Parts: sequence; C-alpha cells; structure tokens
Amino acid sequence: MHITVAGLGVSGSSAARALAGLGARITVVDGGDGDKQRAAAAELEEWAATGSASGTGGAGHRAGITVRLGDGDTLPEGTDLVVTSPGWKPTSPLFTAAAASGVDVVGDVEIAWRLRGPDAAAWLGVTGTNGKTTTVRMLASILEAEGLHTMAVGNIGTPIIDVVLGQGKDGARPYDVLAVELSSYQLHWAPSLRAHSAAVLNLAPDHLDWHGSMQAYAADKGRIYEGNTVACVYNVADKATEELVRAADVEEGCRAIGFTLGTPGPSQLGVVEGLLVDRAFVENRQKQAQELAEVADIAPGSGTPAPHNIANALAAAALARAFGVRPAAVRDGLRAFHPDAHRIQHIADVDGVTYIDDSKATNTHAAEASLAAYEHIVWIAGGLAKGATFDELVQKSAARLRGVVLIGADRALIREALARHAPEVPVVDLDRTDTGAMSQAVREATRLAEPGDTVLLAPACASMDMFVNYNKRGDAFADAVRELTAQDH
Repeated sequence: MHITVAGLGVSGSSAARALAGLGARITVVDGGDGDKQRAAAAELEEWAATGSASGTGGAGHRAGITVRLGDGDTLPEGTDLVVTSPGWKPTSPLFTAAAASGVDVVGDVEIAWRLRGPDAAAWLGVTGTNGKTTTVRMLASILEAEGLHTMAVGNIGTPIIDVVLGQGKDGARPYDVLAVELSSYQLHWAPSLRAHSAAVLNLAPDHLDWHGSMQAYAADKGRIYEGNTVACVYNVADKATEELVRAADVEEGCRAIGFTLGTPGPSQLGVVEGLLVDRAFVENRQKQAQELAEVADIAPGSGTPAPHNIANALAAAALARAFGVRPAAVRDGLRAFHPDAHRIQHIADVDGVTYIDDSKATNTHAAEASLAAYEHIVWIAGGLAKGATFDELVQKSAARLRGVVLIGADRALIREALARHAPEVPVVDLDRTDTGAMSQAVREATRLAEPGDTVLLAPACASMDMFVNYNKRGDAFADAVRELTAQDH
C-alpha cells in the first residue's frame, strides 16, 4: 500500500515507522518547513534507509519513507490510505481531497486496533475533558498491583501503535491489558475501536474550534463506549456522560457503571465515611458494598486529595474491577500512584500560605475543579482562552477568592467576568506576556494572601502566548515560589 501520513510529530513518526516496517510505502506530509520538521524528516528518512534497529519491523521489509515539507494540503498521487496525526482538523484540505478520491482517513489508534494479534491485550479506555492522564496512570498502577503486565498508553505520550506491534517481540512478556488514554481527536479517527470497558470522566466545552460544535465534541467522546463488552463507566454528577452510555451500541451484557463522590447506589462506586466503596462488582449489589480503599490512600502524603482526583480514582477503580481486579489491588495501586507534575502539585508553604501548581488546568472546567479544592484562594489565571468564556467559572468560585492575579494575552476576558460577578475581589492585572511575568505574579499573589490561604496557579487558559507548554509555565511558577522560600531564609 501507499500510505500518506499527515503530520511529523510523535504519533505521525511512530505510524510511519510502524507501517513502513510492515511493507507499506510511506509519504509523510507536513505543512511546516522549519528546523524542527527538517530534523525529524532527516531522522525518519535515515531510519528507513539504514534499517536502524530503533523501529518496528525488519529492514528487509521496509518499502521506504518520503517526507514532503511545506505542503500539508495536497494528496500525494496514488495514496491508498491516509493516517492522520490527532491534531489535524477534519476540514483540512488534505482530507477533503482524500474524500473526493475515495480514500479513507484514519488515526494511529485505529491502525493500532486493526493490527492487534489474535491474543492481543484487552484495552481499558479513558476519555473526558479533564483528568484523563491522572486516571489512566491510576488505572495502570492498580493493574500492576494486581500483578498484571500493563502499560499506560495513547494520548498520555506513549504511541499505542508501538506498543501493539511490540507485543511479545524478542521474547518480551505480552501485555495482559492496556490502560489507554484517548482524546476526542483520536476517537474521531478510530471508527473500529471496541474496548473491553471504557470511561468518560466528564464533558465540558473544549476544542470546539476543531469539532465544530459541542454536540460533535460529545459524540466523538462517546465513541469510546461503542462495542464495549463489560462496562461503560460514567460520571453520576455529569448527566451528559450517562447520556452517551445510553446512546452507545454495546455488546449484550455490557453494564452501565456510575461513579459518584456521594453514597453509591446499586451498580455504582462511591464514597462512604472516607472509604471508596463498590456496589457494582459484588454478588448482591442491592444490599452489599465492598470496601476498596480509603480516600487517604489516593496519593498519600500530599494532603487531602482534591474532589476531582477522588472522582478519577473511582473511575480507575471501576475499570479495574470490570477487569476482575481484587479490592486489595485497588488500595495498593492507589497508594503506589504519584501524580504527574503540574497537576495540583504542592510546591511549598511560606509564612502560612500554601502554593499549588495546577498549570495543567488549561480550560475552565479543569480550573473549576481546582478552585473547588481550596477554601481561600489567591488565583493566578490567564493565557490563551481558546474561545472560552469565564462567567460561569467566576460565579461558581467567587466566594473562595481572596484575590486574583491575571497574566497572559486574554486576561481581559477573565477581568471582565470578575467585574461582573466578583467586583469586591481585588484584581492585579499584569500588562506583560514575557516569561518573567510569572515571578511578578507570584510576588503580587503573595502580597494579597493571608496565612491559611492558597496561592493557586490554575490558569483556565492555554500557555502558548507566554510559554512553550503548560510544563514550562508550571516550572516558572515553582521557580518563583522557590525564590520566595530563599528570601524567607
């Protein structure tokens, strides 16, 4: 086959190597033509030419890779299939040309699903607007505690196609089950995916410029439930996730399993007196409940977990229980789990004020969950709004705000929402978008904070106006807080 791969990023390069290793002739197209793209293209072409051992498949099976930079719109002549990187919009001219030529467009997740062997590992899928990575990593930790050979893959950063084609390769132990994080982009391009069990954690407006509407965004998220065989896990507090379960075409016997921060009903997991309990995977769910873990077992040592991380743990536990994992493994896996940086990360306590880095809160839904975790907050917010509005977020959080420090290109949108719904809250508006603004933001937040308060970086916006990514933004916040601690001593 002649396969065109759209995009020269991590997933595109992974797909190109994997498919070339299986004998396909590959053309990679990318609209960029900078130093980064040229370096990636040279590496990919050298891999194909030299038979580097770093890829999938033997050198003798490679049909070659050609990279075309600076033109991501034109369909290469003779293309039999287009494999797209997740971020490419469905309206891209390349895909319009493919449709006109009768050429299918799929994503790397779809290719990985199609290439699974007869004894392939089961997939436990996780999607949602927020919390995917944390939940998938919690799930993988629980599965490991059960003694299963597993891995967290997909949108979390490990290309799933590499894992699928590496199953049992060179005598390696095959995976028993995979914890798969799936974005709405990936699900859009994966029509054949049929998971063992899957969860939609929550739904809030995000990436609407890509999907075109909230309805289309939700429909792509809901694809994760299609063909599930054991459990469709939904959020009791988010009715939209339950509606997606109702709309899904699943295998006979597949069950709807809810998770809630309250007392669970039958076929639900929830919280009772500081315990995570299961009323879904027990013999008599009408009258019995199984203790799984204590709330304190979630990221132990980091203080009381935020409500949304308790919800994430319940969703992970539900998927693990659907796969037959014992209660003790849920407890042990949650105890062993450590959150990634920049996700409700405690940085320091200085003069009675706690400093928390949640730079990963890049949209209003994530920021709302973060703000709900603390009682008195000086909030550092702002960046690229991506079309978001902030009135509802400010309305829900106003009572918790001691003060607000605004940074970034679209900070005026948040300032206007604060003026409408929290006019009494003091606001510092930093009219600068250089990376050094974070140090000033932390100093201003410290000035507004009182002992017992939390200075919270939960921007509710993307970072690219000031920083390369949310990691660099969080690092800048942590560095600024450490400057305070150095001054304090």
